[in-house]
Amino acid sequence: MIQGVRTKVLKVIPDERGRLMEILRSDDDLFLKFGQVYITTTYPQVVKAWHYHKVQTDTICAVQGMIKLVLYDPREGSLTQGEINEFFIGVHNPLLVQVPRGVCHGWKCTSEEEAIIINIPNEVYVYKEPDEYRLPPHGKDIPYDWSRKDG
Repeated sequence: MIQGVRTKVLKVIPDERGRLMEILRSDDDLFLKFGQVYITTTYPQVVKAWHYHKVQTDTICAVQGMIKLVLYDPREGSLTQGEINEFFIGVHNPLLVQVPRGVCHGWKCTSEEEAIIINIPNEVYVYKEPDEYRLPPHGKDIPYDWSRKDG
């Protein structure tokens, strides 16, 4: 696994009224500090990639649908420089993934319905100076092919 990436298996507690799933608690090992919480959605087969942060750490989970979350480590001097990680997360695999600063990440909605993703960054979004750096999803900057692998 890429250096600094951490995960937490999320427990779903169902009963006759519905279900409950804790995502991140302040007493979790993954908890750094609170910046903000937001949701984003992705339509089926859409790729939202690539981006990275110089300051913030993202903590990501999918609460509806399924996504393929992909991480790429371009960090100079990292023990895992050049490594790629794939996580299939969502309703069929409730998992929280923490992406350290400097690690490129993005996802593709692999379910037939829209995916809803919650991100809990440890910093607030600064509108005048966003800590967000983008690369093209299908370019040559990152050696990754987003097409479905049927083999």
